[in-house]
Amino acid sequence: MTRPRAVVAGASGFVGGALVEAFTDDGYEVRTIGRAGADATWEDAPGIRDLVDGAAVVVNLAGRSVDCRYTDRNRDEILRSRVETTRAVRHAIEGASAAPPVWLNASTATIYRYALDRPQTEADGELGTGFSVDVARTWEDEFFAGELPGTRRVALRMAIVLGDGPATRILVRLARTGLGGPQFDGWWFPHRRYRGIGPHPTGDGRPPWHRSRGRQRFSWIHLDDVVAAVRFVRDDPSIAGPVNLAAPAAADNRTLMAMLRRVVGAPVGLPAWRFMLEPAMWALRTEPELVLKSRWVTPQVLTDAGFAFAHPQLEPALSDVVSALGRRR
Repeated sequence: MTRPRAVVAGASGFVGGALVEAFTDDGYEVRTIGRAGADATWEDAPGIRDLVDGAAVVVNLAGRSVDCRYTDRNRDEILRSRVETTRAVRHAIEGASAAPPVWLNASTATIYRYALDRPQTEADGELGTGFSVDVARTWEDEFFAGELPGTRRVALRMAIVLGDGPATRILVRLARTGLGGPQFDGWWFPHRRYRGIGPHPTGDGRPPWHRSRGRQRFSWIHLDDVVAAVRFVRDDPSIAGPVNLAAPAAADNRTLMAMLRRVVGAPVGLPAWRFMLEPAMWALRTEPELVLKSRWVTPQVLTDAGFAFAHPQLEPALSDVVSALGRRR
C-alpha cells in the first residue's frame, strides 16, 4: 500500500524536525525541501514540483532565523528567505498535475500590533507597523497570492515556541545568569534597525518604545501543541486562512520571568531596563524586541474548532521544556 506523502520545507529547524518525526509516526512518506541533504534544494524548481505533485500535505517553515541582529544584510535575508521560498512552493503547486489538498505555511504572531489593551484574534486582530510586521505581511501576501483552487491554504501565525529553540534558550540563559527579573522598555539612542521593509514599508522608521513597566504580554505555545495543531488543521478541511498558534493563557513579562526563576532555581533575578538590554542583546547577537514587544494573541480559530491544548498553562510548560533541555545537555 502506497503511503501518503508529506512535504516539509525548512525541516532543519527544531519545529521542522518535530513535524518530520510526527508525520513519519502518522504513516506518511516524508520528503524535504531545503539546503544540502534535502530531497530537493531551493534551486531545483522541477524537483520541488515533483515533490508536491500528488502530495497529501505540504508544510513550509523555511526562513532565516530572526535570532540575530537586524543589520541591513540580515534584514534583507530574513525577508528574502521567507518570500522567495514561499513563492517557489506556490509556483510548484501551480504547476502540479495533482495539487496537494492542503498547504500550511509558517507565519508569525508578531504580525499584530503591540497590544496591552486586548488580545488579538484572527477575526479582529490589528496589524502593526515596522520591520517585523512588514516581513510577516509580505510573507503572507506571497503565500495567499494567485489562484490555487485545489489547495486549502493555512498561514500558521506562531507565537514564541517553547522548546529547544533560540527564544527559549535566551530566556533560560537570562534567568540562570541572574538577569531573570522583569524587562522594562524605555528610551534608547535612535537607530534604524526596526524601520519598515518590503514593497510597502510601514512605520516612521524610529524604534518604538512603550512604558509597559514589565507588563508587556507574552504569548507562547509549547512545541508539542504546535505539532498537535498542525495535525489538527491538516485533518480539518473547514480551517483555512490565518490561524494563531498560541496557548490560550498569555502571561505578562513579570509573570514569565518569575516563573522562569522558579523553574531554573534562580533565587533572584535583576530587573533590566532597555539601556541594559541593548548592550546585553548586542553581545548575544540578537534583538531586545524578543522580550520587549507586547504580543497578546488568542487562538480563536483553534478553540472554536475544538482543539485541546496539551500545555495550556505557562509554568508547567516551562518546567517541561527546561527539564527536556537539561536532559540534552
